[in-house]
Amino acid sequence: MIEVKQVKKFYGNGESRFQVLKGISLNIEDGDFSVILGASGSGKSTLLNVMSGLERPENGEVIYDGKDIAKFSDSQLTQFRKENVGFIFQQYYLLPHMNVAKNVKMGADLAENKDYKAIIQAVGLKDKLQKYPSELSGGEQQRVSVARALAKKPKVLFLDEPTGALDEQTGRQVLDYICKLQQQYGFTIVMVTHNLNIAEMAKTVIKINSGTISEIDKNKTQKTAYEIGW
Repeated sequence: MIEVKQVKKFYGNGESRFQVLKGISLNIEDGDFSVILGASGSGKSTLLNVMSGLERPENGEVIYDGKDIAKFSDSQLTQFRKENVGFIFQQYYLLPHMNVAKNVKMGADLAENKDYKAIIQAVGLKDKLQKYPSELSGGEQQRVSVARALAKKPKVLFLDEPTGALDEQTGRQVLDYICKLQQQYGFTIVMVTHNLNIAEMAKTVIKINSGTISEIDKNKTQKTAYEIGW
């Protein structure tokens, strides 16, 4: 379980200092699929960054298995991220001079996972192993980033607008792959999006507004990527 307790986050200094997160508390259960919804500037990406250990809060706790990562040193945080979390962003962040196999192997090496080609096959790219990012479509590049993140065998997969740069068909395909892989591997999903339709795929929907949580809902049923609107 991830426990977030009274987390506050500020940016800037002096007169330009402003508060982005205003005492947020929430729990994410192991194996959950949680979506964080909010308008641009609401603080949803900052919350994701704090929860994942990419940024530190000024106040509050972020607890994994009884340990508050907000109190970790820089080296401890780096090790925590290496061992526990995977990231998928709107930008693919693939290394252009490496082919598909080598890009995914980068993630696998962090977990000493020698079976990374099974992940590449699971996202439907087994025939693209020797292709470079410039030779792939946007959807294929995003699937490589999915495979790279999951090759680490993360306990939690954090996603920030993963379909933002994709067309509808490709976006549905990528979301479908992620959900099927979650069923297979059992990791927790925390996804930031502004797309209300994607929230229908989640178990838990967290709505954030102006740095505070306005509502947390549980979906009675979860739709597939091909059942939601777009």
